[in-house]
Amino acid sequence: MKEIALSATHKALGAKMVPFAGYNMPVSYEGVTVEHQTVREGVGVFDVSHMGEFLIEGPKALELIQKVTSNDASKLEEGRAQYSCLPNETGGVVDDLIVYRVKPETYLLVVNASNIEKDWAHISKYNEEIGADMRNLSEAYSLLAIQGPKAAEAMQSLSSVDLAGIPFYHFVVGDFAGIPYVIISATGYTGSGGFEIYCKNEEVQQVWDKVMEAGASYGIKPIGLAARDTLRLEMGYCLYGNDIDDTTSPLEAGLGWITKFTKDFVNSQALKAQKEAGVTRKLVGFELEDRGIPRQGYTITDADGAPIGEVTSGTMSPSLGKGIGMGYVPVSHAQPGTTIGIQIRKNNLPATVVRPPFYKG
Repeated sequence: MKEIALSATHKALGAKMVPFAGYNMPVSYEGVTVEHQTVREGVGVFDVSHMGEFLIEGPKALELIQKVTSNDASKLEEGRAQYSCLPNETGGVVDDLIVYRVKPETYLLVVNASNIEKDWAHISKYNEEIGADMRNLSEAYSLLAIQGPKAAEAMQSLSSVDLAGIPFYHFVVGDFAGIPYVIISATGYTGSGGFEIYCKNEEVQQVWDKVMEAGASYGIKPIGLAARDTLRLEMGYCLYGNDIDDTTSPLEAGLGWITKFTKDFVNSQALKAQKEAGVTRKLVGFELEDRGIPRQGYTITDADGAPIGEVTSGTMSPSLGKGIGMGYVPVSHAQPGTTIGIQIRKNNLPATVVRPPFYKG
């Protein structure tokens, strides 16, 4: 089990540590509901240093990224980030990721922790012909996500960069917490604003300490992965391994907006044909009508109780006070307002298909 740089700090704060994607990670401190509301209403900080970072450089960098990702990275200007995915050869998704354009021929790919080795092997396979310069920086860098409506105000004293002025999916390389060069990125996963700080492992303790100090008067708290999951689910954001995986098409998952057929990429012809023919199932959001908590793997039924799919992500929404979730259903049952059932133990509870985000802010 790998340890992140701040492992001892989290343990000293009373974090409950659990194995996640090969790393020992803080899953909660005070409890999911308290931590969730801290981010929705104020400011919290997540340590997500288990995420992977690949540097792609040189005159062939864009060519490689265009080949392996579904979105059109040629549209990226310096200081812009882009959500994308790595399609596989069989219609599914290797991973979802964020592509940052740092300089004209320098890109940073941020990938999911559980897929670092798989993604590296997949991209390297296509790079054999293309020949871009690739470096895996995952072991050397830490990542803190400072999230919530008070994040920019609470952290402004730590940087000469206008934090509130960084638009969504933009980033700045600048000074933060006494470190001259870090990536400050407005690419949050919670739906409540804020930004991420990418820094070297040897810098992250200083950054963490100063973040907690600067945020103290704003009620900042450390937040674990459990609240990160409830926050992202309230926004309807996909989680790799739950809502998307090697068997799910980006088009089925509602990711057609990051699947651009203006270029040739891995499996693009098959995905284009699927788009033209129309998908047979779709990832939908749903809200329970009765009290209950939907969980991954629970059966989804039609109104008559016949199985039609299964829950990919589910929770009791701390913001809404009701059970919410996502799952794949036939297109015939994907229309918002459709009544479906969620099989929770012996009870088939009625639910309504809704269009995410569940939390409107």
